[in-house]
Parts: sequence; structure tokens; C-alpha cells
Amino acid sequence: MNPLLQHLQPYPFERLRLLFEEASAPSELRPISLGIGEPRHATPAFIQDSLMGNLSGLASYPATAGDVRLRQACSQWLQRRYGIAVDAGTQILPVNGSREALFSFAQTILDPTQPGATVLCPNPFYQIYEGAALLAGAQPYFVSSDPARNFAVDWDSVPAEVWAKTQLIYVCSPGNPTGAVMPLDEWKKLFDLSDRYGFVIASDECYSEIYFRDEPPLGGLEAAVQLGRTDYRNLVAFTSLSKRSNVPGLRSGFVAGDAKLLKSFLLYRTYHGGAMGLPIQHASIAAWSDEAHVEHNRALYKEKFAAVMPILEPVMEVRLPDAGFYLWPRIPDALGMDEAEFARALYEQTHVTVLPGSYLARNVHGHNPGAQRVRMALVAETAECVEAAQRIADFIQKNVK
Repeated sequence: MNPLLQHLQPYPFERLRLLFEEASAPSELRPISLGIGEPRHATPAFIQDSLMGNLSGLASYPATAGDVRLRQACSQWLQRRYGIAVDAGTQILPVNGSREALFSFAQTILDPTQPGATVLCPNPFYQIYEGAALLAGAQPYFVSSDPARNFAVDWDSVPAEVWAKTQLIYVCSPGNPTGAVMPLDEWKKLFDLSDRYGFVIASDECYSEIYFRDEPPLGGLEAAVQLGRTDYRNLVAFTSLSKRSNVPGLRSGFVAGDAKLLKSFLLYRTYHGGAMGLPIQHASIAAWSDEAHVEHNRALYKEKFAAVMPILEPVMEVRLPDAGFYLWPRIPDALGMDEAEFARALYEQTHVTVLPGSYLARNVHGHNPGAQRVRMALVAETAECVEAAQRIADFIQKNVK
């Protein structure tokens, strides 16, 4: 067996299963899960129709680079969304969801023969980053976010000797679980450091289309263009239809950026078997070419957060995120519970599931930035999320010491 597998930590949802293993919830209350970030709004009918109408494509092997029409649809979406030019032939690759691409990209980029090969990850973070680094033979280095600065990642805390060994950085903006969007000055900082030390930036942007204010979140490629980096050097952005179009089971997204990096990534994917099936490509073209369903989806989330926030704000330290569909509240000290105790007691008393924040982070300098926080995924319908929020508020009020 690959000895690197032993370095992988249990996935957050496995830890949650173990936490609840001997817990029992009140059977008279219907279960409500805010624990898993799986979109639950209806998949648009026109995407389903496009998938079903192109099943003849199952008879053909797809090209790893994808159909030119799909790459063009992705390029046109980037132009409409961010006002940037990305070459469909050399700067875009379709992928089977951003998760598999975020993982396999590290296998392409990292050189474990270099002493101390390092991957920087935000903290808290999406655990795929850590696993990708470890299985590529590198060491993850966790950079904590700062609640006092809108959960901005504290890049200034990274020592020069770590930067010198860094080969890859994972950036998540909008962030999971904090919902924070990285501003232009932070992008400039990372680009300057990339020029100095030569590392690659992988920008995870799968939550970019769920936001609550008039201005959409800044994207990595967009930031690069604003800063004169029109070749997108050492930058690849990852995006997905799962959250944008409510099709997590379609497993469809694309990567875009530095043509040199994507040429190597395509070579890797040719051997890895990363080609997207033709029916999925057709459905993806339809999804990327339409914005009306995205606007409707965004409106549903706005309605949901507007209904939930007034219920939770009086009892918890919680704020509306910049974007995404998560809340990242702090547990009241007066409860006398840590985040795991809170999640278990909440489940046992209210049948509501939330994810302990420490499961999404790692200890750095003796502190876990997910401590005393939980992640709530507002993915269910509005009425169900409101009911969950009210149960949480009642639970807190009942248990405050």
C-alpha cells in the first residue's frame, strides 16, 4: 500500500458520524441537517433535458481536453462574469467537478524530490487541499484566518523560510467555511510572493455565484487582469456547476489560467482518465450559457439568509458572510461547551445537525481556528432552515448557564 495514505486524517463527516454514534435524537422532531454543504435546490429542467437529449454521446470516448464548444462556453462565461479574455484552446480545461481537479492538480505541480516541498492551505480549509499535498509527497502548512479582519488569511505570518519551500498555495475565495472574499490587495500580495518564490496559486472559486450584495465576488483571474497579469502566470482558477446550478451529481466544472500549467495538467489528465462524458459536456454547455437560473438560485439564498439571521443574531456571534451558503457562528461562552459538545447536545435535544468547526481546521501554534465555532450549511428550503434556526436559538436560551 502507498505509505502516504497513513498520513490522511478522517474526513469531517466521518468524525461527525463517530461523534453521534451513541447519541439519540428526539424522534418527534423531524431531522434537519445543516452539516453537509450539498446544494438541495431543484436542478433546472433545461439542464436535465440537455443531458437526456444527448445520451447518444455515451457511445463515444470523450477527449480529455473536452469539446471545443464546451471550452468556448466556459470562456464566454468568464468574459460575461469577469470581463476577461481567456483562450478556449489553451487556457481552459473541463474537469469532473472542482474537487477532483483540486486534488489532481497537486499531483501535476508538486515536485516531492525538492527538500521540504510545501503546500500552503488556509485554516480552516477544505480537507482535499491537505490530502492532495500529502499524497503528492509534500507537507501542508496551515495559515490561519483572522476573525478581526473578516477572516482574511494571515499570509504575513508565514516565515520567509517557508515561502522559500512553497510550491503551491490553495486559495479559497469565497471561503469555505467563512464565506470571506479575498480583496485585490491580498491578491497583489500573493502575486508578488509568487513572482519572488515561484510557487503556483490554485484558486478555488466554487462558491463565486452565491452572494448577497450588489457587487459579485472578485475572482483570481479577474484580479490578475486588474493588476496587469494578463498571461495569468502561475495562476489557475477552479470553478464548478455544483453550487451555481444545483447539479452536484453532474460532477462538472472547469479550470482556467496559465496555459503552460494547463498543458502539463492536460498531459497528467490524459493518463489519469479525467475526460468528461459527452452527455455531461452538453448539459454543462447549457448550464454555463444561462444566467437566469443562477439569478433565481441566488435570490433563494438571499431570502433564506434574510430569514435566518434575525433568529440567530440575538443568541450567537454570527454575521452575514460575503458569499457562499455557510454561516460560521461562534458558540456563546455562557453555554460552557466546546464545539463538539455543542454539536452533539444540539443533535440530542433538537435533531439539528451542525459541523464542529475544529473538524475543518488544524492546530497552529497551539490554537485551532475552528474552536468554539460551527459550520451551518443553509442548503435546505427556507422554511426548513428557519425551523432549524429557531430550534438552535431555543436550545441556546435553554442551556445558557
